[in-house]
Amino acid sequence: MDRNLGGIREMTGLPAALFVVDPKREAIAIAEATKLNIPIIAIVDTNCDPEKIDYVIPGNDDAIRTIRLFSGQIADAYNRGAERLRQVMEIEAKEKAEAKAKADEAAAVVAAQKAAREAEAAAAAEAAAAATESAEPAAAEKA
Repeated sequence: MDRNLGGIREMTGLPAALFVVDPKREAIAIAEATKLNIPIIAIVDTNCDPEKIDYVIPGNDDAIRTIRLFSGQIADAYNRGAERLRQVMEIEAKEKAEAKAKADEAAAVVAAQKAAREAEAAAAAEAAAAATESAEPAAAEKA
């Protein structure tokens, strides 16, 4: 039982596709995949109904060499796709980090400009206050 169903325990979600060697023999798996809208890829021999299969691979599903060839090609294609996905995700993560760094830099520039304006306003207020204070004693002396 563990040999046939052991991998299901480790699955975190539904598979993206189902690869079947003998659709006639795996009719239950095909019915379940159809219910769950999982695309089905299958090696279809003359004794199978291709109507239930989304991606038909015509071939002899009884010949071990055929099964090895197609299974190997499917596995290689999956591995190449997974590697490409990993590369794309790394590039996207790098671009996201660069965009965040630019946004942080722009926010720092804006904050520095705001602080400079506030410092200028404070200096102008101090200068105005000092001018007002110096003008008051002069006005008092004239009176």
